[in-house]
Amino acid sequence: MTMPHAGGGPRAVPAPLEGVGASVAIASGKGGVGKSTVSVNLALALAQQGAAVGLLDADIYGPSLPTLLGINRRPDVVGEKLMPLTAHGLQVMSLGFLMPDGAPVIWRGAMVSGAIQQFLQDVAWGRLDYLLIDLPPGTGDAQLTLAQVIPLAGALIVMTPQDLAMHIASKAVAMFRQLRVPILGVIENMSGFVCPHCGTTAPVFRTGGGRVASQRLGVPFLGEVPLDPTVCQTSDRGVPIVSAHPDSPAAAAFRSVAGALAVRVREEAAAAPAIRLG
Repeated sequence: MTMPHAGGGPRAVPAPLEGVGASVAIASGKGGVGKSTVSVNLALALAQQGAAVGLLDADIYGPSLPTLLGINRRPDVVGEKLMPLTAHGLQVMSLGFLMPDGAPVIWRGAMVSGAIQQFLQDVAWGRLDYLLIDLPPGTGDAQLTLAQVIPLAGALIVMTPQDLAMHIASKAVAMFRQLRVPILGVIENMSGFVCPHCGTTAPVFRTGGGRVASQRLGVPFLGEVPLDPTVCQTSDRGVPIVSAHPDSPAAAAFRSVAGALAVRVREEAAAAPAIRLG
């Protein structure tokens, strides 16, 4: 669709979240690429480097942070603000904390947009260096709402090595560019299988798809994370691999990507004009 937004002119500059340094969208063009697992482990890796980190689960239809972080309780309300839950040193909020266990979310787009606005503006996030926002896959209401409600430091695109994944990731990149959100880079997840017995890595899908995508799309390549069965096992237990097995190849890969992400956030902040239209 090529219909311009209402009014035809530039949109109003969104107000930043009080106390939050950099808000980073973590996105993918399609589901099944491990985006939520990547979001959690990157948040933990940044926290281990000394940053104050918040993590917002904006995947309204499929919230996964309660499982990935082993949280099974409701947040408190103080005054008119929701208090984020704390897990592994992170400040966390998800619709999964508020819905009955196993209950489906059957909402229209306007309700999804409203929920995301509330999670951004009606949660007492406190002082954060980073707020990572785990978006649903695709290019829909959640992404549009996020770009309109707060100024984003940038977007990180998660993909797997296949050509199809690269083609779909290009749509996510194009969407954020249309929304004037900087692309912080591409991360390739499930880049190769790590044998739990000998430690060698073998490509499952293909090799170097993320690097090729970054070159074709003209965006930085921030790194690759191997396909390690331990990542799945620890995630199911609610203890992400960066915390459970910090010496593993996957944990080292997440720390490397987190470092590259922090550099890109600083670069974009330095390059941004004093006032940038959303």
